[in-house]
Parts: sequence; C-alpha cells; structure tokens
Amino acid sequence: MNKTIKRIISTVLVISTLCTLIACSKTNATPTLWDSAAYVENTTLGNGENTLVVEVKAEEKSVTFTVYIDEDTVGEALLEHQLIDGENSDYGLYVKVVNGITADYDVDQSYWAFYIDGEYASTGVDSTMITEGSTYQLEYTK
Repeated sequence: MNKTIKRIISTVLVISTLCTLIACSKTNATPTLWDSAAYVENTTLGNGENTLVVEVKAEEKSVTFTVYIDEDTVGEALLEHQLIDGENSDYGLYVKVVNGITADYDVDQSYWAFYIDGEYASTGVDSTMITEGSTYQLEYTK
C-alpha cells in the first residue's frame, strides 16, 4: 500500500511539474514584430486592372502582397487596402505602420525603408507612380 501511494504522489508531481513548465513556456514567449501583423502569409487583394507587388520585410520574415488596383501611386493603393498608415508632413507621407507593424524612429530609431526593384527609393510611397512589372519593398529597419 505504501508503494502505491508513493507512485501516485510521484506521478501527480511529475504531471503538475510538466503542466507548469508548459504554461511558463507559453507566457514567457518573446514578442515579435509579427505578433501585430494583419497578414502573415502572401496575400492577394483588390480587383483593379493594374497590378502592384509589394514585399513587406521585418526581422527574418517577409510577406508579399499582390494588389490589383486602379490607383496611380503606391501610397494610394496601400492606404486604400489599409496596408500602411502614417503621418503627413511637408515631405509627404511618413509611413509608420505597415501591415499592422509599427516602426517609430522617435521611440527606437526604427523606420520603414522603401525600395523599388531592390534599389533604395528616392521618392516616398505617396509620390511613387506604380510601374507595371516593378516590385516594391517596405523593410523594417533599425
């Protein structure tokens, strides 16, 4: 009888320890930028006649948006589909949020870099005309 009770108590202790370890590992998970992302997989949006391809890259992950649009600029298309948000300034739209992920230079020196066909863009998203066949990229940068 004594051995049986010891075995039951040992089993209960092992199970409760495992449950505690599993619960702690879930609550102590390090948050990532992608936790706030609206989309985590490649996505197609819209139904316009023109095609805009935008890759969003943050940390080691990326997602590509294929957007069918009728708008003329990258900014108009992305704003219409709520893929970006930011502040208007004398220099145009300062993009702070892309796909739900916030970059704020004032907080942690992060920002969204804008590339066209792999080259750093000399224009902002709101003044960049969409060119069919070009690929645009917004990359979280620190």
